[in-house]
Amino acid sequence: MKTVLVTGASTGIGEACALWLEKRGYRVFASVRTMADAEALQQKSRGALRPVLLDVTDEASIREAAQFVGRQAPRLDGLVNNAGIAVAGPLEFVPLGELRRVLEVNVIGQVAVTQAFLPLLREARGRVVLMSSISGRVAAPLMGPYAASKFALEAIGDALRRELAPWGIEVSIIEPGNIQTPIWRKGIAWGEALKQQLSPRAIELYGPAIDGILHYIRGQDGKGLHPREVARVVEQALASARPKTRYVVGRDAKAGALLARLLPDRWVDHFIAGRRFGRQ
Repeated sequence: MKTVLVTGASTGIGEACALWLEKRGYRVFASVRTMADAEALQQKSRGALRPVLLDVTDEASIREAAQFVGRQAPRLDGLVNNAGIAVAGPLEFVPLGELRRVLEVNVIGQVAVTQAFLPLLREARGRVVLMSSISGRVAAPLMGPYAASKFALEAIGDALRRELAPWGIEVSIIEPGNIQTPIWRKGIAWGEALKQQLSPRAIELYGPAIDGILHYIRGQDGKGLHPREVARVVEQALASARPKTRYVVGRDAKAGALLARLLPDRWVDHFIAGRRFGRQ
């Protein structure tokens, strides 16, 4: 039985990956941040899933989790770095502490977890999977902090893949588009809260853009792929004899990747402005 660790497994894509991989015969360690999340996840398990308390921003927590997994499994066949958060807002006014927080979780945390578990991965010639986003290719307005973290993660994935190649450790990057996860409902709450937090001048400048994003988010809620579709792709990255370096998941993500690759930046700007804010 192959063994895999999935981070950020309490909800959404991480939970779907943990449960799908367990169903497909993997022994799964699933990281969560609270005992309540651990108990909720274990109730959905078939018995081959073991929750692990892990905070990707806490070095001691990461070290303890690595020691725990190492005692249970002397080798690790896969690491799915899924844990992440979304922080958004106009870059002119976004609190720098919030920018640091999203980079700490989505970039530094991914590297810290990978460093801690690489000895176990090397024993098994295992795989590393990084959960990026189409936002790692196309940065939408007001999504700069989140997109910056995903662009950085794309670079981390490329460098890591080339560095680990001598040991046969493959690294794949997953780039989902619109997925049915709590992020859309959280996005609506974020937008409403942001309007309360910004200064009057910021609202004067960016209020219409925020309203446009909220309108777009409300229209997307419930329309995306089920997180299980991402989990299927993660399994491909873990099991394929020749895994791809990147997997783009969802028709909207594939369209975005194609636009970013083929069109000049100004054309992409125009397309995003019309799509997100109703401007032509």
